[in-house]
Amino acid sequence: MFGKYQAVFRSRWRALLWAGGVCLTAYCTVPHAGDPSAKNDADAQAEQQAVAALVEAAGGPAQDKPTKHVNPWAKQPASEQR
Repeated sequence: MFGKYQAVFRSRWRALLWAGGVCLTAYCTVPHAGDPSAKNDADAQAEQQAVAALVEAAGGPAQDKPTKHVNPWAKQPASEQR
């Protein structure tokens, strides 16, 4: 199962080229924030409404606006701790 991957990593240079290819693929496939081919506001709003409808249909709470993401591993200031 891992036979062809072992051949790649027999050499440091091959491993670096393989890793570079993975990074390049990721860089080329993720759209930039200002990319005109990215979704416009109407599409994003329609997608948010569809997700909210699915969450509500599944029995979860419906949200009017998205909540701000909070890193659970980051230290919170004393005023914001629960």
